[in-house]
Parts: sequence; structure tokens; C-alpha cells
Amino acid sequence: MKRSPILLLLVLVALLCGGRAYAHHSFASTYLETEQLSIQGDVVQFVYRNPHALVQIMAPDANRQMQRWTVEWEGRGQLDHEGVTGMTLKVGDRVVITGNPGRNAADHWLRAQTIVRPRDGWKWTVATPSMR
Repeated sequence: MKRSPILLLLVLVALLCGGRAYAHHSFASTYLETEQLSIQGDVVQFVYRNPHALVQIMAPDANRQMQRWTVEWEGRGQLDHEGVTGMTLKVGDRVVITGNPGRNAADHWLRAQTIVRPRDGWKWTVATPSMR
């Protein structure tokens, strides 16, 4: 059976483009980019990975009820260049995180813009929010 070079080219383009489209998502579809929320609490988990590191903290919501918040951070590669490591945050660290809240408030998600650890003054700030 003879294969068309055009068909092979189309399949190759679809595979290359499809992988990129699947690998990234729109922050605007997940977070309220025009709003800021600040939470303070204790780290219960820090997952240092790609495509985005995750920090989970116990912190009160708007009704002062303790909730487990998931904070989406930069990817590991970007954080490596900014001096962050898998040991930067530890379970029990008290942190203040400011960022864009998730579109569904009941999910308790936040997209990190700043992270501060008051005990020693360590601070991380997103370099260029518009590039994320």
C-alpha cells in the first residue's frame, strides 16, 4: 500500500501540535487573574515537580474555617533558576501566600504570586506574571 507524503506530514504535524496543546492550560480559565487573595497557614505538603509545583497549606477561608488550600506555583525548571529547591519549603513552615484565587471558591485553589516565610524572611515573587 502506497502512503501519501502529505498524509504522513499531516499526521506528524498533528502529533507535534497536539502534544503542546495538551501540555499547557490557560490560567485565565482556572483562576480569577484580576483578583488577589492572601492566605496564611502551615505547609502540609510541598510537591516539587513539573509542570507546576504545588504547595498545600492549612489556612482559614473567608468564614474563618480551616481549609486545605492547594497553591499552584511555577514549574520545577523555572523555580530551579530562581534558587528554589525541593527543600525550600518544609511541612510545618508558616507561610503567607498571595495570588489569584480559583474560579470555584469551594475548591480552595490559588495561583501563587508571592510566597513569604516570616520566620526567616525568605520571599519568592513571580518574576513576570504576564509571561505565565
